[in-house]
Amino acid sequence: MFHQRLLERTQKLNTRLCLGLDPRLNAHGSFEQMKQQTLAVLEGVAPYAACVKPQAAFYEAMGLEGIAFMVELMRLARTLGLPVLLDAKRGDIGSTAEAYAQAWMTGEHAGNALTVNPYLGFETLRPFIDAGRKNGGGVFVLVKTSNPGSKDLQDLQTPQGLLAEVVAKALDQIAAEEGDGISSVGAVVGATHPAELKKFRDLMPRATLLLPGLGAQGARAEDLADAFNAEGVGAVVSASRGIQYASADLDVEAAVQAAIGFRDQLNQAVQH
Repeated sequence: MFHQRLLERTQKLNTRLCLGLDPRLNAHGSFEQMKQQTLAVLEGVAPYAACVKPQAAFYEAMGLEGIAFMVELMRLARTLGLPVLLDAKRGDIGSTAEAYAQAWMTGEHAGNALTVNPYLGFETLRPFIDAGRKNGGGVFVLVKTSNPGSKDLQDLQTPQGLLAEVVAKALDQIAAEEGDGISSVGAVVGATHPAELKKFRDLMPRATLLLPGLGAQGARAEDLADAFNAEGVGAVVSASRGIQYASADLDVEAAVQAAIGFRDQLNQAVQH
């Protein structure tokens, strides 16, 4: 299962870093230059990353050529032994959700994890959860996202607590279907909300947490210790622009050094 492989890689390589790859075509001289730099960053950073997270929107924005490149990148990641977490935030009803799950969690993409949106109702998560359980993959469900506007909905007070807390409690109930071990159902909790990390860690003890926002969005590694369990695992922290675009001249070695820096900062945070 994806989450078990992620845990094993975290422990083996002592890294809690998720490599985000969100290539921006306008930062490069051409599509081919963008492609080669992105692949080089993937290969260079792979030994220091627990997983890789391509953000589908940046590839879709480049049309069919961009989508084909994303699939190529995902193949390379698997060759390098990196678990692939596709950040596509899918969410829909009925057969449409089933189709999204089939597209990115079966066949060639079996074993992937996928970010999914719960705000159409919890039953809409089932096709994704079932595909993950059947095909060795997993999901990361949006609970408390990293953007400032997340409070508009996710902080709404309900009789059962904040809406984000209601989602977290429901996910823990779904995770309990698999027993007390690590679940195939993970959660997205923004690294930009450090004061809330312990709360969500406690509400979802079986879940792997994905913490986006390290680096360019302003989150700091030293503030994230509460996202991890007593063994110092159970979460990965995503950095994207702060790695791939660490230098103005798009130097790959600078990207590698940035990734090593983030890895070391996260390890230090967990050890304290």
